[in-house]
Amino acid sequence: MHKREIEIVVISDIHLGTFGCHADELYNYLNSIKPRILILNGDIIDIWQFSKSYFPESHIKIIRAILKFMEEGVTIYYLTGNHDEKLRSFTNLYLGKLTVTDKLIMTINGKKTWFFHGDIFDISMKHAKWLAKLGGKGYDMLIVLNKTLNNISLMLGYKRISLSKQIKDSVKKAVSFISNFEDTVIELAASQGYDTVVCGHIHSPIIKSVTEGNREISYMNSGDWVENLSSLEYNKNEWTVYKHHDQVSSVNAPSIPNKSILKKNRKDLEATIQEHIIL
Repeated sequence: MHKREIEIVVISDIHLGTFGCHADELYNYLNSIKPRILILNGDIIDIWQFSKSYFPESHIKIIRAILKFMEEGVTIYYLTGNHDEKLRSFTNLYLGKLTVTDKLIMTINGKKTWFFHGDIFDISMKHAKWLAKLGGKGYDMLIVLNKTLNNISLMLGYKRISLSKQIKDSVKKAVSFISNFEDTVIELAASQGYDTVVCGHIHSPIIKSVTEGNREISYMNSGDWVENLSSLEYNKNEWTVYKHHDQVSSVNAPSIPNKSILKKNRKDLEATIQEHIIL
């Protein structure tokens, strides 16, 4: 299978361990590329929702694919997000080609580039984390309903829809939040002397340039693998947004596995990690 060679790939908000994660599509994407650097920009494993005891084989395959990249010499940066914030206690951990940290600064094509997840600008995370977690559970239920409706829609010959995206687009406060988030990030990046800033967190893939003062700042967001199925790719001095939607086939609504399957999957997960990483 021919793999696209890419200098840098940025993926965020996979949310492994939740029903909304499009693990099969992400696995196909990872198998189609050959990156030199892979940046996992937060919310890769959803520790908030991990209590649901849901971690199917398709999610384990994502971890295996990432570990395989390590074996092949790909440099991997895991930047922690709010849903995997427990990993922040391991900040600046180095395991061969894998680095776990909170932020990353690189000079790319002469431009000082700042990578971080973005949850530090989320007011609900700062002042009402319980509310954010409750919203996360409701969001996960909405995604399950969305998958079921999409199965029916595709069977009837209609297009796939995103309930969560439509709700976000129709609610002025949500639109305002995204706009304010982007403006705040860009303003801070400019004040700190960065040329480019790359985030995740808000599940809104985009590349745009904004003039802040007398500086032109590039703002980018890698989106997610729940709604948008997107990533950022850097090749030949150019950033692009990759969207997997056009290649996504019909996805069956997820079922909750029985306890014996859950136990087996957890053992597989532990064995996979121990096989590749010796602490």
